[in-house]
Amino acid sequence: MTPSTAVGKGRGKGKAAGTGTVPLVRALSKLGLASRGQTEQWISAGRLAVNGRICRDPRLPVVPEQDKFALDGVDLQPQSRSAVLLHKPRGYLTTRSDEKGRKTVFDLLPDELQQMHAVGRLDMHTSGLLLLTNDSRMSSFLTDPLNAIPRDYVISVDGKVSEETLQTLMQGVEDAGELLRATTVTVRKLSGRESHLLVTLQEGKNRELRRLFKAVGHEVNKLKRIAFGPITLGELEAGKHRELTAGEWQALQDLQGLESKQ
Repeated sequence: MTPSTAVGKGRGKGKAAGTGTVPLVRALSKLGLASRGQTEQWISAGRLAVNGRICRDPRLPVVPEQDKFALDGVDLQPQSRSAVLLHKPRGYLTTRSDEKGRKTVFDLLPDELQQMHAVGRLDMHTSGLLLLTNDSRMSSFLTDPLNAIPRDYVISVDGKVSEETLQTLMQGVEDAGELLRATTVTVRKLSGRESHLLVTLQEGKNRELRRLFKAVGHEVNKLKRIAFGPITLGELEAGKHRELTAGEWQALQDLQGLESKQ
């Protein structure tokens, strides 16, 4: 095969990406074929071909659903869509690797699940339900604020949360130029020392609940996500994972208005 950066039928060398195109490294990740880092390694080694030609440019614009990819002359086939539910323990980062050597959620997963990506994030000190998938369309839908997919959390905070504060949590407060707001707040326990609450969010801004409660004068002691849309954590043990059931997949498809093809 002749080395080249040309790709796609009717798309000339050096032509800017058009509608439906994404960089090659993103395309293989989107299709669940390889991580961006793995793709870059293949390109550097001259092992990856696009439409029959060796590619030297990791940012080459391609159409994932149309262009053909091969590794060492063997076609790469998109994986069937899959997803797992992980009960993330406290102390783990929601990232693929960490420059400081800290533990990540991928340390809890077997080799065959390493190509998945997390659907949103949980901060290091938050535990609970974390979805991982190779279906970028699904993860984009679930994390798009416009779709307002609910996330349920159980939370413990310092001090007794007043009725006035409960109303403020749902009316919203501004922090760093963002409006932080709970959709619903249900009291489980109130005491002078600590309050336990069930809180629902619909956007999932960075550290939203910790920032929201700090803004109203209550530090978060414990935070655990127990549901994301129709998916619930249930009795899954911390550090363990399981595949989504057929019913859960269908529920996600129903959210998107799609027919399940699993």
